[in-house]
Order: sequence, then structure tokens, then C-alpha cells
Amino acid sequence: MTTSAKSSFNLNDVTFRLLADEPFFAALSRRLDKRASTSIPTAGVRITEDGRFEMVYNPVFMQRMVDESPEDRPLLFVKGVLKHEFYHLVFGHCGSRLPEGGMSKIWNFATDLAINSHIADELPTWALLPGRAPYETFPLGLSAEGYLKLLKEQGEGEGEGEGGEGQGDGDQQGSGGSSGDPSDENGDSSGSGQTLDDHSGWGEADGTDINSEQAQQRLREMLKEAKDEADRRGWGSVSGSTRRQIKEALETRVDWRSVLRSFVKASQRAAKRNTVRRINRRYPYIHAGNTRTRLARLAISIDQSGSVSDSMLAAFYAELEKLASLAEFTVVPFDTRVDESKVFVWKKGQKLPWERVLCGGTCFDAPTRFVNEGNFDGHIVLTDMGAPKPIPSQCQRIWMTDAANFRHMPFTTHERVLVIDE
Repeated sequence: MTTSAKSSFNLNDVTFRLLADEPFFAALSRRLDKRASTSIPTAGVRITEDGRFEMVYNPVFMQRMVDESPEDRPLLFVKGVLKHEFYHLVFGHCGSRLPEGGMSKIWNFATDLAINSHIADELPTWALLPGRAPYETFPLGLSAEGYLKLLKEQGEGEGEGEGGEGQGDGDQQGSGGSSGDPSDENGDSSGSGQTLDDHSGWGEADGTDINSEQAQQRLREMLKEAKDEADRRGWGSVSGSTRRQIKEALETRVDWRSVLRSFVKASQRAAKRNTVRRINRRYPYIHAGNTRTRLARLAISIDQSGSVSDSMLAAFYAELEKLASLAEFTVVPFDTRVDESKVFVWKKGQKLPWERVLCGGTCFDAPTRFVNEGNFDGHIVLTDMGAPKPIPSQCQRIWMTDAANFRHMPFTTHERVLVIDE
């Protein structure tokens, strides 16, 4: 098979039938963007700058997985790679669970050893696996932290040198690039004890306005939706211990106040606009300059439904008071419509009214149209989620509700949904 033919491999064309007997992973897969790229040697999951998750894969490498798979199961190793990436998300390896010091080659190996314990019969012979050279003495079934300890004890990671892989015992910050995979740029490798994927995108969202807490919330929503589907249709190959771990993780709440603050700060960034009134320092008199509004303009759509409790409103408004120095809030009460005569701009120091000015059903299209027609940098919707999925928003949108309504959302969304603890 020629290289050009190999490069035409499209993962999206085979994912559905590969995961037909894996409802949990199939549900995760539908919520994860997959993108072909030759910029990485193998495959990998990463957190994007806007707090989303995506899987990037080299089509040449994925075709190699087809070629190396058994004749009677020609896509077996492709399925193994898919599940490998999904397990990184399930176990939080690429976000909240990064060890102190950040990324390193030794952490790459530790996470791969932990995952491959679950999918040993779906991997090529050269993949990292406990009980197989060079880790013959390692038992199956440990956590990434457990394997990290064993790797350090045998001196793995010492003297790694430069190249973004960390130094010493793996406690130094990596700087990107390959994850220690000895594969060449086309995903070719030989020998044993090699990584299946590239981890260089892990932690890239850290330090931005879209912080790790937002990514954790988005991942939590993905896992919850996948868990609910697996509860209905079956868990496939996911072990009982892993199921318990997933359910325990979903019981841990994200600090919605921190996420809300990060959302407001990110909206400030969106408030940067071009203007001919300022000189572009890099390209004077060629391109327009830009101005940054100190306050982001945010629309706050408040569901007038009776199931949006006064206590939830009070908790939400109390937090807005703390954020008043960062944004100008336009309050938009709605039910099935927006009464524009009741819309008002609330600014710092102004008392927030909690009274309900409308009543009736709920439709998210009405406030979305209102915001789309305005000049807003972000949109926050406080609601019981009791309505069909709305039309797309032209600015970044975040949803806020309580725990009971979160568990019974009538639609799925890639947008962030925060649970307010009253």
C-alpha cells in the first residue's frame, strides 16, 4: 500500500462499527472531536484553548494499526488506540491528574501502563504493557501513580536530557513535542515497550483564561452523559472497578464560582475590537489598531420558571456582585419570550431585583435571538434546563442550573453547564 493511500485513512468512517459493542466508549466518542493531522507521529487527546477536548491522529499511523491487526480482526488495534485515548479522559490523565511538575516522559509511560492493563488483548506486541519487557516485574491493574512509583524505583526517567521530556526523576516540567515515543514522524517504530500515542498537548490550556476547572467541568458532563447511556445499554468491556471510579468522580463537584469567574475573564478577552482610531503598532497605517474594553458586556438570561429557586438566584446574584468590576451585565428575563421592557443593565453597586416579572413555559430560542442581535461578549443562562435545545449562540454561552435539573437535562450540549450549590 502506498503512503498516499495510507494517509487517506479517516477514523470517523470506522468508529461507529468499532464501538458498536461498547456503549460507554461510543457515547464518549460522539462527544469528542476527531481530527487528522500529520503534525503528531501517532495519536493523542488534548485540551484546546477554549476548554474542549479533541483527539488528533496521524492517518499514516492509524493505517499502520490496520495493517498490523490480525487478519480476522483487521481493525482490532485501531479499536485499541481509540479506547486507549478515551481511557486517558476517563482517568483524568491529561488534566486535573497531572502530577506536580507537569508533563514528563515518565508520567507518559506511567499513564500508558495503567491504561494498557485494561486493553492488553487489543494492542500490538510492541505497546507498553505490565508483565512484558522491559516491565516484566510490573503487575497488571495499578493506577498511573502506582506505575509512576515503580518507574522511579527502577531509575526510569533519570538523565533524559533535553527535548521537553523532563529531567531527573520526572518531576520537572516538560515543554512539549513528542511524548517519548521513539516513532518517526510517520508513526513508524520498532522494538518493544513503545507508547501508542502523543501526550504533548496535555496541560496546554493551563495558564489561559479558559482554565483547567472549566475543562474538568466539560469532561464531567461528557462522562455523565456516557455513564447514563451505558446504564441503559450496557458498559461493554469497562470493568466494575472502573465503573465505580467514574461514578465516584461524577459525585465530586466543580467549583462553579471559579469557573464563572474564568468565563467572565475570557469574555474580557473577547471584548478586544478593531478600530481605525488607534494606530496598529506592528503595521502602522496598513491595518487598523485595536482597543480593549475594560468591562466585558455580558447578557444574563434568567429563566422565569418557578423551578428556578429564589435561593439559587440569591447565590448567583451574590457571585455577580463580586464580578462587577470585570463586566457589565445586561439582565434578560425570559419565559417563552423576552419582554424587552423588562431588560435592564445592572452595574456595580446597583441592587439586584430578584422578583419574577414573567411566567409561563420556557423557550431558549427567544433569549438567544435577543443576545445574537446585540453586541455582547458572552451569554450566561440561569435556568432549570426544562426546554428543548436552543438555536446556536453567536458568542460563547454558559449554562447554570441546580443539581436536580442537571441530572435530567432534556438535551445534550458541548457548551459548559455549571451546577450551582445553593
